[in-house]
Amino acid sequence: MLIYPEIDPVALQLGPVRIHWYGLMYVLGFLGGWWLARRRAAAPRSTWKPADVDDLIFFAAVGVIAGGRIGWTLVYGWAGLAADPLSLFRVWEGGMSFHGGLAGVLIALALFAHRRGRRFADVLDFTAPLPAIGLGAGRIGNFINGELWGKPTDVPWGFLVGGDIRHPTQLYEAALEGLVLFAVLWWFTARPRARLAPSGLFLVLYAVFRIGIEFLRLPDAHIGYLAFGWLTMGQLLSLPMLLAGLALLAWSAQRREPSGNYA
Repeated sequence: MLIYPEIDPVALQLGPVRIHWYGLMYVLGFLGGWWLARRRAAAPRSTWKPADVDDLIFFAAVGVIAGGRIGWTLVYGWAGLAADPLSLFRVWEGGMSFHGGLAGVLIALALFAHRRGRRFADVLDFTAPLPAIGLGAGRIGNFINGELWGKPTDVPWGFLVGGDIRHPTQLYEAALEGLVLFAVLWWFTARPRARLAPSGLFLVLYAVFRIGIEFLRLPDAHIGYLAFGWLTMGQLLSLPMLLAGLALLAWSAQRREPSGNYA
């Protein structure tokens, strides 16, 4: 058994300005994605330029933050929004939905692709390994905030929280949705792949990891289980991602169109 250290969610306070660990994790995710994207753009035969990457990360950041916050509020925090509409803008307090962020970033990347005259599918494939950095960092932020704990357990690495020993599902997700997802996709995209294969692989892996970990994670208290005594909102929202990812992989394997990310 491990003792949860009760970390202060505020990393630094300068007068009235508070800098939260959760917000710093998002900054880390964007900076890491920007640096890695520039490295990939510098690879031989790449059709991407550094300026393309700078604009890409800007579009993605706006899409992730806006979509993630709006998605979480509509699905999980509707009651709080009705009581305090300004809570929508308090991102530093936590409450970001991956599925909402995914929808937001897809819209942002579609706009970027249109402005740059690129195939939307190629932009998705280029960015496929990058979200894992932010996903992993965000789950570390959840751990620091002491939220999204798992079910009671007797495993030796469980954390004592509120009188119960619980699965640190935030750390499980940081490892799988962050480290493992990034490692697999960074390796997979190290050489040219058929169009939409990287995007399909990202969707499949994320959905499998998320659905699996949800079996150990406590459902949101105000939502609970949706059906069967085990189906959670996270699993329900991840199922379409799994089906879409499998469809993209099948389409990619059949069509085998060359990627536009390489000359």
